Formats: sequence, structure tokens, C-alpha cells
Amino acid sequence: MDHSHHSHGGMDMGDGGSDSPMCSMNMLFTWDTNNLCIVFSQWRVTGTFSLVISILAVMALTAGYEAIREMSRNYEARQAERIESAPRNTAEAEEKKGKIVKAALYGIQVFYSFFIMLLFMTYNGWIMLAVGFGAFFGYLMFGQASIDKSAACH
Repeated sequence: MDHSHHSHGGMDMGDGGSDSPMCSMNMLFTWDTNNLCIVFSQWRVTGTFSLVISILAVMALTAGYEAIREMSRNYEARQAERIESAPRNTAEAEEKKGKIVKAALYGIQVFYSFFIMLLFMTYNGWIMLAVGFGAFFGYLMFGQASIDKSAACH
């Protein structure tokens, strides 16, 4: 059906009256940074300097995820030692308290991992590389040799 005769001149297209360019929403891989918004419309790449700062921020965020994972592993190891060395009458209470903290740390990890997934889903090559390099450097700084390595979102 041909709608070329319809006029949309009187319709508000929802841009809020702003003269700023709209964020690009790519669904295909690209290296283009023109109007690139990263997760939020306020986190906009406007030039080379903001691209470099954004890449460093994404790397830091991704490395921070590895720090959270390491903090969680350390807490679990210390908690296991505390439970093992605690008298029987206090071990159960210590275990319940530890489970609440471990669940909170797990929730933070899941939230963090989904945020990283949103960064990757910009489909921008620069941001994707920043996620990968951030994970690399984060693992170098915070990772420990363990069998429990997962590339899943959570």
C-alpha cells in the first residue's frame, strides 16, 4: 500500500524539541562512532577524545567485573574457613549470614554482567574490543587460577 500521499508534517515525532543528534542504534557490527551512545543517551561519543575516554571507561568497568568476581571468591573461601573453625552452635548462624552475603554478591555479579552485555550490544567494534581487553586486564590483575571460569552473562 502506498502511503506517500500522507503528510506527517503536523505530528510530533517525539524528539523533545532538542537540536542534538539522535543516538545511532546499530543492529549490525560497525566501527562508526558517529552519534554513538553507550548504554545511556548521556554517554555519547562526540569525537576522538570522548571515544578514547569511553574505551578506557569500558575497559575499567569490565576489569571491575573481574575484581567483583575475585572479591566473591575470597569471601566464599574466608566464609568456609570461619564455618569450619566455628563451634557447632554458632556455625549454622554463620552459614545463614554467609549465604545472604553470597547471594547479594551473586546478584551484583549478574547485574554487572548484564551491563557489560549491554556495552557489547552497541555492536561497535571499538567498544567490543574494549570489553575484551578490559576482561583480559581484569583477569591479569584480579583473576586467580581456577577451573570456575565462565564466559556466560552470569
